[in-house]
Amino acid sequence: MKVLVADKLHADVVEKLKGLARECVYEPSLKAEDLPGAIGDAEVLIVRSTKVSAETIQAGKRLSLIIRAGAGVNTIDLEAASGRGVSVCNCPGKNAVAVAELAVALMLCWDRRIPGGVSALREERWDKGEYSKATGFQGRKVGILGLGSIGEAVIERLRGFNVEVLAWSRSLTPERAGLLGVTYCATPEAVARQSSIVSVHVALTADTRDMLGEAFFNCMEPGDIFINTCRAEVVEREALLSALNKGILVGTDVFHGEPAGKSGEFVDEIAQHPNLYGTHHIGASTTQSELDTGMEAFRIVEAFGTGAPLPNCVNVRNAPQDSPGVVVRHEDRVGVLAGVFKKLKEAGISVQEMENTIFEGARAASARIVCDKRPEAALIADLEACDGVFAVRLSV
Repeated sequence: MKVLVADKLHADVVEKLKGLARECVYEPSLKAEDLPGAIGDAEVLIVRSTKVSAETIQAGKRLSLIIRAGAGVNTIDLEAASGRGVSVCNCPGKNAVAVAELAVALMLCWDRRIPGGVSALREERWDKGEYSKATGFQGRKVGILGLGSIGEAVIERLRGFNVEVLAWSRSLTPERAGLLGVTYCATPEAVARQSSIVSVHVALTADTRDMLGEAFFNCMEPGDIFINTCRAEVVEREALLSALNKGILVGTDVFHGEPAGKSGEFVDEIAQHPNLYGTHHIGASTTQSELDTGMEAFRIVEAFGTGAPLPNCVNVRNAPQDSPGVVVRHEDRVGVLAGVFKKLKEAGISVQEMENTIFEGARAASARIVCDKRPEAALIADLEACDGVFAVRLSV
């Protein structure tokens, strides 16, 4: 097994990968445009923020597994990967604490205007009168949008500040909100209307893209704080710019159209806005997080190497409950299932999934075969006539 690591991983994880794989190539400086030429005969590709394009997937003739050492997989062309049978796995929850810490840090930065004060000192200016103005945290209402592992980690870190937490999530119920010790809100707008600080922690999906627009920001007042450490695309760009212009204070780790590489020029009206404090998409970039996430990536590579089921695979279809198929009880010997598959092929039926269970003694087995269409009764009889088959029944 050959592994290509195209982003920075913890040194301990890299050493473990080198001990596991036949060959482990560690090239953390690779950019997205470099990957098609670098992928070569690697079977496993591990990335963090580096984008994996369809071109890279096509170029990787032996590529079988892409691991996102993080949670979001929007930087990977899932359609291209699925089209070539390449598994895509992620490492959810391993960077939750790091991202939560940054979210709270950005809140504090705006409340105490820390970056502005630092800039003034570096410009050789003493301005205690300006930077002594702060609201303080105690007693404020802080809204959380999204209650996955990161959202819950933010809530946990806010408890010591003695704030009231309001929350919205698609799956949140009043009962669960009570268990979490937060105030239930039915919509993101309801959170924004009642909070002076709002922090968003949702995954980027078709449903969440541009979910926060003009209607949302109209519920916030000048001087309110909006924090985004998930994905820029969950916010409508023009609505965000309008919010900044009207005096909403933004702390963000993510930007629309941010550079794909690790360094370079970034000229952006939002990034340079005076009402924005920004970081460089580094929410998960702590040593602790790198180690935890890297060890999860290692676990996935280890499973791949042994042929075990892949943890956290995001692009494998879950067969519908009503998928047609057959259950074949048969002798456990060479050629029996080959005969069954030959009959299915002759009938124009494609095998989509199969699970074969071996019984004690390894003399008999039962194969559950999911098909693309329902076999006719005549075909069931033909399958039962196959050499080594005991009995066949429809599974739906």
